[in-house]
Amino acid sequence: MLRLRAAATLLLSVVLAIVVTILCSVPIILAGIIKLLLPFPAVWRSVSSFCNFMMYCWCEGLALLLHLNPHLKWDVEGLEGLNKKSWYLLISNHHSWADIVVLCVLFRKHIPMNKYFLKQQLAWAPFIGLACWALDMPFMRRYSHSYLLRHPERRGKDVETTRRSCEKFRHNPTTIVNFVEGSRFTEEKQRQLRSPFMHLLAPKAAGIAMALNVLGKQFDKMLNVTLCYPENNRTPFYDMLSGKLTRIVVRIHLLPLDASLHGDYVNDKSFKRHFQQWLNGLWNEKDAELDALYQAHKKAGH
Repeated sequence: MLRLRAAATLLLSVVLAIVVTILCSVPIILAGIIKLLLPFPAVWRSVSSFCNFMMYCWCEGLALLLHLNPHLKWDVEGLEGLNKKSWYLLISNHHSWADIVVLCVLFRKHIPMNKYFLKQQLAWAPFIGLACWALDMPFMRRYSHSYLLRHPERRGKDVETTRRSCEKFRHNPTTIVNFVEGSRFTEEKQRQLRSPFMHLLAPKAAGIAMALNVLGKQFDKMLNVTLCYPENNRTPFYDMLSGKLTRIVVRIHLLPLDASLHGDYVNDKSFKRHFQQWLNGLWNEKDAELDALYQAHKKAGH
């Protein structure tokens, strides 16, 4: 009976999520076509405002889906002092596709609409790329060290791509989100990448360093977010859709962004080393915080 109920909830959640996504994404794609055909600042500003509103509607739809689960409890600390008229750089650990839903639903009424760092390849994906572009999502192009050795003329191009993506946020309050691990955490990836952390992959500093280099003085604060699903750690996204997700834990730390975090990450080796040490320090604290949350869950007898 429980399996049947979970299957029915999963089917209903997937159908509703698809309907909500279609209702919100189709207008965004149409607005993106207008933006593409009419490259004028006034038109782009109007399109951006409209697309942000549609993304807010999408977040409201996701919130409604989560409310369908009567067993779900939120355990959130740190929302105080946030407002929608500020610029934020939000960094978070990445455990599941559920993370995006949680961030969208939780912050939709507290800070400007989230803009996620996306891989440059996604810009060319049919429909999705146009929708993300219309939403002003910042695209990142990353070249491996081996690729740059073979193509030295491409050195610095990834920085320029990120800079162009971030420049557009100078005029309107924005939240830029970066999952700095670069991938969802799994124990297999943890072993393969030889992560020094218990519950995290090693952070990649280049993306947020570039964002700070472009918009450092524009950002008011950094939001250091820790996400945890202590009762559904293995498959939180599936459990979210099937109504089995019982607890979402979010810890939000509002951090200042001092001048020592603004610099040339690519060409200044001293600054690069300092920035990596600072970020690794944050990740050590986050790893300890996650471990404490998991240990508290075990002691509670679950």
